[in-house]
Amino acid sequence: MSPEDVTAHVRRLWRHRGTTLRTPRRGPRQQLDLDEILDAAVALADAEGLAAVSTRAVAARFGKTAMALYPYVGDKGQMLALMLDHASVLPSWTDPGTSPADDLSAWALAFLELHLAHPWLTSLSWARAAPGPHEQDWLERLLAILDRWATPAAMRSPTITMLYATVRSCAETAAAYRTFDSGDAAQWREGADATRRLIPDLAERYPLTAALPPVTADWRQAPREGLLAAVRLIAAALP
Repeated sequence: MSPEDVTAHVRRLWRHRGTTLRTPRRGPRQQLDLDEILDAAVALADAEGLAAVSTRAVAARFGKTAMALYPYVGDKGQMLALMLDHASVLPSWTDPGTSPADDLSAWALAFLELHLAHPWLTSLSWARAAPGPHEQDWLERLLAILDRWATPAAMRSPTITMLYATVRSCAETAAAYRTFDSGDAAQWREGADATRRLIPDLAERYPLTAALPPVTADWRQAPREGLLAAVRLIAAALP
């Protein structure tokens, strides 16, 4: 990506927070709106998955060609990065303020709900050199919590890494569970029953696994409850 392309991409990302989009000096006036393009791209990803998203597919929703979309979003990689930030608006909530675990849990649950609303987000990396404003909002909110509870500077980056990774992993599992129907659940139980029948000493082979209590009796809630338990462990490690 050329320096000019990088600059154009950052302008698009921060268009509502201080940058301005370049308009062509010659030729026809802009016919599309970037927010409307990203709304359509996010809706397509939500409905059909990230595999269905392409500049051609999004452009077709406006009766345009993929080439016509390029001046607005750049290439596909840049469009996906714009989609990630566009879909990642920070919701409003009030931190409990009762303990680090409670405040971190509130952040983690909000981040989880974002990923459940847009399951394709787990397929995109947040580790890019040019984060957008909404991505920065999530990080700043988390850092504000760590700052409020006087978390040592050396522990902040590891804590952030663990929280981001844990939420995204739990969100991916929870999203997969939401696609299960009664047939999927029955097939899983049949597989588990067959394993116990064919490997009768399974518990003896793996005694620690056999003794492991479930996070919750409802497997559908396991990702959420597991996330909350993990957040409590992370918070307990903080001074």
